[in-house]
Amino acid sequence: MTSSYHTISWIEDSLELIDQRKLPLQTVYNRYTTPEEAAEAIRTMVVRGAPAIGVTAAYGMALAARQSREDSLDKAIENLKLAAPVLRAARPTAVNLFWAVDRILKAAETPGLASGEDLYKRVLEEANDMFNEDIETNRQMGLNALEVVPDEATFIHHCNTGALATVDYGTALGVIRIAHEHGKKVQVLVDETRPRLQGARLTAWELKQLGIPFRVIADSASGYYMRNEKVDLCVVGADRIAANGDVANKIGTYNLAVAAKYHNIPFYCVAPLSTFDLSLESGDLIPIEQREAAEVTHVRECQITPDNVDVGNPAFDITPAELVTAIITEKGILYPPFKESIRKAFNQ
Repeated sequence: MTSSYHTISWIEDSLELIDQRKLPLQTVYNRYTTPEEAAEAIRTMVVRGAPAIGVTAAYGMALAARQSREDSLDKAIENLKLAAPVLRAARPTAVNLFWAVDRILKAAETPGLASGEDLYKRVLEEANDMFNEDIETNRQMGLNALEVVPDEATFIHHCNTGALATVDYGTALGVIRIAHEHGKKVQVLVDETRPRLQGARLTAWELKQLGIPFRVIADSASGYYMRNEKVDLCVVGADRIAANGDVANKIGTYNLAVAAKYHNIPFYCVAPLSTFDLSLESGDLIPIEQREAAEVTHVRECQITPDNVDVGNPAFDITPAELVTAIITEKGILYPPFKESIRKAFNQ
């Protein structure tokens, strides 16, 4: 990997994750040895970002297989299948999680396996493949995006989509990073991304380490900058994309897309094909995770609201396809009509 930090590592038959809840003030790595612990890390947002969640889930399945190394093949497969719903239940919106678990279960059907030890080796091999594929996928998306990034470009970026949200490079932030590495003069307006402040805490931390100029802005200030300063494009990631191009992403993405449309600013979603859910015709069918009230009423340990207030806290919103200029994938840039371009990308 090329980043100075690592989001996900497999070390000595265990999973290691950077604790993103503690950034940017502390850089702490946690070690996990059971699928239940991996699921809890996903649920509590030690790790977040759809691609990172997917690879973490794959290694969570490897932890389940590791526990069954001394068992018969049938028993080991049974235990692997028991771990699958535990991991799937960790977060309901990010489709990469379900994709990863299903891919591991498919790998467990490989002919020729004879023991729990064989199953563990095969499952770990598949998880490692997913780890390496994620790096190459993200790099390719960044390269594909170069054609739409001006030589001097001001981005608005929402949430966190960099190496912390993936294995390395990132999706939308990877586009910015690769443009910077290819000599384009880029700067970034970083939405703080309430309520968990992934932009202010994580994206700003990554951009600072990469030496890319940026300013952190309040989510509600994006319209001001679009109207009063030159903004060239908006880039966001995704947690799930429906077959018609509707995008589920961090709450606030829809607001940003509406403002970009009004100001005639291109709005790009950057996501690998593993984030698409072709079983859903539209974003109306995507489940939206509702998270605990404390994320809104508190900033870290500091309460910012009166006691006992009613709180709404959807973690994601749906951006309709008509507000999306294009979707940047590892297979190329997909333009409207999205039903056709998405289908074509999957048929390549």
